[in-house]
Amino acid sequence: MIRDEERAQRRTALRALLVKPLLTAENDADRLVLVRRHLTELRDWLNRETGWRLLADAETARLFKTAPTLADATHPARGRSKEPFGRRRYVLLCLALAVLERADAQTTLGRLAEEVLNAAAEPGLDFAFTLESRAERADLVAVVRTLLDWGALRRVAGDEDAYLSATGDVLYDVHRPVLATLLTPARGPSTIDATGFEDRLTELTAEPVADTDDLRNQAMRRRLTRRLLEDPVVYYDDLDEAERAYLVSQRQAITRRIEEATGLLPEIRAEGIAMVDPDDELTDVRMPEQRTDGHVTLLVAEHLAACGEAGTEELRAFVRGAAAAHASFWRKGVTEPGAEEELLSIALDKLVALRLVEVRPDHVRSLPAIVRYALEEPTVREPGKIRR
Repeated sequence: MIRDEERAQRRTALRALLVKPLLTAENDADRLVLVRRHLTELRDWLNRETGWRLLADAETARLFKTAPTLADATHPARGRSKEPFGRRRYVLLCLALAVLERADAQTTLGRLAEEVLNAAAEPGLDFAFTLESRAERADLVAVVRTLLDWGALRRVAGDEDAYLSATGDVLYDVHRPVLATLLTPARGPSTIDATGFEDRLTELTAEPVADTDDLRNQAMRRRLTRRLLEDPVVYYDDLDEAERAYLVSQRQAITRRIEEATGLLPEIRAEGIAMVDPDDELTDVRMPEQRTDGHVTLLVAEHLAACGEAGTEELRAFVRGAAAAHASFWRKGVTEPGAEEELLSIALDKLVALRLVEVRPDHVRSLPAIVRYALEEPTVREPGKIRR
C-alpha cells in the first residue's frame, strides 16, 4: 500500500510538472512539496527517458523542457484571457526579463515600461515600440501579468488596469529565484555565433551528437518520448527512417514507461501513436469543448472526417449553414455577414494544434487521427429484436 501511494504521488508530481514546468511555493505549494519529496526518482526518470533537467529547492521546481520541433507555432504563450502572444508580446517579454535582471528588489510598472522602452530603442534591435497606443500598453500589461502568474513578480500595491487608464501605477517585488530559472537552453544565448534567427535558434537548441550505437539509441528514445509527451499525435510519416524504425520496434516499451510514470494511455494505430489523458488535464487545447467555438470545431471536424479534404470556401459555406441552424444556441452575431471567417479560423487553429488537419492555401486536408470524430451510420433494428 505504501509503495502504491508513493507511485501515485510520483505520478501526480510528474503530471504537475508537465502541465506547469515552473512551480513556486507561493502558487503551487502542495505540488512543490510532492516534487521535492520524490525529487530523486523524478530526476532519474526524466534524465533517462527525456534528457530534461529538473531543479528544485524550497521556493521553486523547474522542469527544463525542450520543444520537440522548432517549426511548431500552434501552442503559443497565452495571456489570462487566453489570447495568444504575437511577436510584439514575445519581444516585450524578453526585454522585460532583461530589464528585471538588472532591476532593484522592487520596481513599478511605470519604471519597467520606461526601461523596456529604452531597451527597445537600442541600435540593432528592429522593434518599433512607443507605448503611445493603448494596444501597446495592453501588450506590456499582458506580459507583466504573465510574469505575475509565473511568480517572477509579486504585486505589492496598485492594479494594472489603473496603469492602462493612466490613473495610477503598480508596485512589484522582483522574485529573483524565479527569474533565474526561466531560460531553458543548456547553452547561453551570448555564446551563439550565428546571425540569422533560424540559425541562432538551431544552435541554441543543438544537442551533442552521439558517437556510439548505444548513445544514438538513447538519444533517439529521448527524442521520441518527448514527442509522445508533448505532441497530441506522433505520425510515423513525420519521423525520419531511423526514428520510425526505432519507434515501431520499441513502441510497447516506450509507451508502457510513459503510461506507468504519467497515467497517459497509448492509442496505437497504423499511422502513429497518441498518448491520451483520461483526466483531460495534460493539454492546452481541449476537444470537444462547450459553447459556440467548441461546437463549431466539433462540427468542422466531423465534416472533414467524412470528406477527407475540403476547399476553404466550402468550409466557409458549411460554417454559415451551421450558424443558421444553431443560431438560437450560439452566441450573438454568428449569422452576421463575415462571421463565418472568425468561427472557421478558430476551429481550424484548434484542429491544426491537435494535429487533426493540415491547412493549405486554398483547402484543408484531414490527418488520420480525425477519424475519431467521424459520425457512424445509425443502426436500424427491426421491431421486436433485441441485440444481445
